Amino acid sequence: MPTLFPHHLKALATLFVILSFAGHAKADDVQSRQVPGAFHEVKPSNLPAPTASPFINNPPLKIERPLRATLAVPEGFEATLFAQGLDNPRNLAVSPSGDVYVADSRTGRILALRDSDRNGRADRQAVIASGLARPHGLTFQGNNLYIADTHAVWRIPFVNGSPRSARPERITERGALGPADGHWSRNIIFQPDGERFFVSIGSRTNVEEDPTPRGTIQVFNADGTNQQSFASGLRNPVGMAIYPGSDSLFTVVQERTGLGDGLVPDFLTEVVEDGFYGWPYAYIGTNPQPGLADTRPDKVASSLTPDLLFATQSSPTGLTFYTGTQFPVRYRGGAFVTLRGSSAKTEPTGYKVVFVPFNRGTPSGGYETFISGWWQLGPQALPRSGRFQARIWGRPTGIAETPDGSLLIADDTGGDIWLIRYIGG
Repeated sequence: MPTLFPHHLKALATLFVILSFAGHAKADDVQSRQVPGAFHEVKPSNLPAPTASPFINNPPLKIERPLRATLAVPEGFEATLFAQGLDNPRNLAVSPSGDVYVADSRTGRILALRDSDRNGRADRQAVIASGLARPHGLTFQGNNLYIADTHAVWRIPFVNGSPRSARPERITERGALGPADGHWSRNIIFQPDGERFFVSIGSRTNVEEDPTPRGTIQVFNADGTNQQSFASGLRNPVGMAIYPGSDSLFTVVQERTGLGDGLVPDFLTEVVEDGFYGWPYAYIGTNPQPGLADTRPDKVASSLTPDLLFATQSSPTGLTFYTGTQFPVRYRGGAFVTLRGSSAKTEPTGYKVVFVPFNRGTPSGGYETFISGWWQLGPQALPRSGRFQARIWGRPTGIAETPDGSLLIADDTGGDIWLIRYIGG
């Protein structure tokens, strides 16, 4: 009887089965990292050697949120929708009265959301400012809301908990935050005494020498004057927070690509005044950037090692320290970080919120998945590259704590804001 499959087709079929099983194994491994409680640790001592690799274009595929889909949270927690149908909710700030202010970046607007009946869902919405240039940073200080957009820092006075004017006042000089190309987000936070504020400014490029203030954190007097560089060598610092009970500034930073799938890890670190964190001449301490390190060996030698590393291309965006009492005690004083997720990595990563335990003001080692569910792994690997594509219905960005100790998570892709509460268990 003639064989149904010639020998070369049998070999191809066998190879296909092997690739399929390998693909499923890899997919299962990636998915296991999304389970709430999964522990992750990236050590500076275990970084791979850099390789000259082309840009890996593997953006996620946006899908509609499946019917009744919700988020995966640890036992005892619940995730519910606080608001939905927004355009591009990028960042959040909560007023002392509990109203939620949203930087809707793509529309250039600042929205105010109120849960007037206290049922955990916003029932009133108003536009308090418009015409801004991709606003991102929001913070309250005294009786003012401060906004950082791509070009400037703006101030809106509040009276009795409501904005006095729909026209923000610009308080920084024109050009103070650099040009708009490259990384566009600008974040803002005040130091605890209210005398100065910090603004994070990302780079124009992946890994080139950019002029100041790109790739830095700038500091200003409270009235927007006396601008100075506070720290540099930060490719794209986005989220910022002050450690509770201290003056210590922390930030999360999105690092460069082009050195291989395992480099360069994103990170969380305390920011010291006049500190240099590597970009673009070095990374994760004194590891030299190929092609640039030799131009500034002094910068390489002075590069600081960050406190905690995330998986490469995680894209940490939002940062807050938990100070409430609603969550179990183990979360108090720790950091919650939103990982917006990868777009230039063979294996997708991120698209979740993680928790970073702290001990005496520093990360105690590693981080764990806290909230996930915005994505599922694509159904197939591309055989020539082993590449998977993330299928996502959301990407977490801004994060804020409410007066009652709940968390709010902004999803700039799905247009939602999620409320995370602890209900026991």
